[in-house]
Amino acid sequence: MEKTRQKYEPKPEFVERMNMLLGKDYDEYLKIVQEYSQNSIRCNTIKISPDELKKRLEKKWKISQPYKDYPEIMIIESHLNPGELGKTIEHILGYYYVQEISSMLPPLVLKPKPGDNVLDLCSSPGSKTTQMSAMMENKGNIIANDVNIGRIMILSTNIQRCCSTNIIVTQNEGSNLCSKLSKEKFMFDKILVDAPCSCEGTIRSSPKTLCMFSENLIKKLSNIQKQLAGNAVKCLKVGGEMVYSTCTHAPEENEEVVSYLLDNFPLEIQTINLPLKTRPGITEWNGKRYKEQVKKCIRIYPQDNNTEGFFVAHFKKTGEGK
Repeated sequence: MEKTRQKYEPKPEFVERMNMLLGKDYDEYLKIVQEYSQNSIRCNTIKISPDELKKRLEKKWKISQPYKDYPEIMIIESHLNPGELGKTIEHILGYYYVQEISSMLPPLVLKPKPGDNVLDLCSSPGSKTTQMSAMMENKGNIIANDVNIGRIMILSTNIQRCCSTNIIVTQNEGSNLCSKLSKEKFMFDKILVDAPCSCEGTIRSSPKTLCMFSENLIKKLSNIQKQLAGNAVKCLKVGGEMVYSTCTHAPEENEEVVSYLLDNFPLEIQTINLPLKTRPGITEWNGKRYKEQVKKCIRIYPQDNNTEGFFVAHFKKTGEGK
């Protein structure tokens, strides 16, 4: 029988907003966010192949690979004890990273290649950073930035465990770092802005988020996100690509930021194709109209794929800024 977490009552404002976003799907959404997330991991292909890892892990667990084009993504179908995933010899050796499936999507959209120069602007704890390093086969460069020294220590530990050797770790406020780099004409082929957000999509792993909801926080974060992403564009090469992502459903932190970027920078939004159910970005919220192109963004809802929630937008830079 499926276990459920302790139930938290969402604030009325949150219920109203999610009802506006989901309509008839709201009850299904509320039901699944009260349940434990499925256990998913990502094979670290720097150290081991998906086939080899699966053979090792199948000695103790039932393993499935839900996406044939991405064999590194694995779901543990067996019941696990608390902390079990992090205690195996395979985890300690860096053969896999415990990572929620929706968290793996931004690098799959950005598609960094061996030899690329990549900026991961808000990188701790390193799940997406080490994922990109593996996709790049440890060739090229990743600048992995974070502002908090405690988070950087976690990031550095994960980088070392995964044997990701093409990563340079920096500690800077993201907007300031981008301003400095752009002034020095230090430009990137690919940029990931996995922005700090209100985390509405992570309710399954952190159910207390339901009662921590704040519209004032959302507005504050939206301004920070616009600044971060806008400054990141300035150090992106013409023809380069940027992914903006959050783990929230709030349109102010998602489509509003994307619409702002399209209005103020030479960017073209790209179509996203992934092997799971996605919903398009929305073009209107609380009386605000967003750019029609935001429909090319994707929304990931927990009830659609038995994952946590996410938002992803994919941009290509088409010219020099003003």
